[in-house]
Amino acid sequence: MGIRLLVLDVDGTIAGTSNQVSEGVKKAIAEVQKQGIQVAIATGRMYRSALRFHQAIGSQLPIIAYNGAWIQNPITGEILRHSPLSLQSARELLDYYEQPQWRDRVDIHCYWDDCLYVRESTQYTREYIARSGIEANITQDLRTLLINPPTKILALSPDVDAIREMMAILKDRYSPSELYLTKSSPYFLEATHPGVNKATALHFLTTEILGYAAENVMAIGDNYNDLEMLEYAGLGIAMGDAPPDVQKVAKWVAPSVEEDGVAEAIAKFLF
Repeated sequence: MGIRLLVLDVDGTIAGTSNQVSEGVKKAIAEVQKQGIQVAIATGRMYRSALRFHQAIGSQLPIIAYNGAWIQNPITGEILRHSPLSLQSARELLDYYEQPQWRDRVDIHCYWDDCLYVRESTQYTREYIARSGIEANITQDLRTLLINPPTKILALSPDVDAIREMMAILKDRYSPSELYLTKSSPYFLEATHPGVNKATALHFLTTEILGYAAENVMAIGDNYNDLEMLEYAGLGIAMGDAPPDVQKVAKWVAPSVEEDGVAEAIAKFLF
C-alpha cells in the first residue's frame, strides 16, 4: 500500500526563523496531496497556534497538538481526544517550579481550554507569545487556577543549563508512567499526561480515524518530542539540526528547516 499519510512537526520542521512555511515546502506538500497522500500536523504547540500552519499546507485532517494531548478536527471543531495532566501532578509541578532556585530562572506557562496562563509578562514570555500568535492571561500564582487539570505545563528559559537540570531532577522523580517529560527545544521543558505523546496520538489518527497501519506513515520532526513519532512511523525522517539521539532513530536525515529539508525528504521518498 505504501505511504498514505505524511505527518509533520511545525517548529524546526516546516517553520524556521521566519515562523512561516516556505513556498518550496508548500509546493512539495501540494504535490504529495495530488498523489492522494494525506498530510497532518503533530506539534507541541497549542491547537489555536497550530491552526494557521494546518491551513497553510491545506490539511484536511485533525491537528495533533500539545504533543498529542489534544486532537481536534478544525473542520467540525470536534475535540477527538483530550488527555490533561492529573491535578496532583500539576500541583506538584507548580510547587516545584515555585522553589527559590527556579523562581527567577524560568517562566512557567499553563494551558487550560486551549488558553495560555502565565505568572508574569517577561521578555521571554512575550517572545513566545509573539511567535505563537496568541494572547496570555497573567495570574501571579498559577496554582490558584487548579480547579480543572491543565493540558500541559511548560517551563521555558534562555538558561539551557536550568532546563537540563530540571529535566534530570524531574525524570528521576517521575517514572514515564507518571508523567511525560520532553523537550521541543533546548529552552523548553514540557510536561503532559503520561499516556500521550506524538506516537500515541498518531496511532489514534492512523488506526481509528484513517484505517492505516504504521507502515503507511511517513513522519518528519526535529526534536525530542518527535522521537516516539519517528520510531512509530514506517518511515521516520529527522531534520538536519535534530539532536543526535533523534537522528539515530530516523531512517534518514534531511537538510535543515532553513534548507527546506521537508521538501527534500518528500522529493526523495514520495516522488
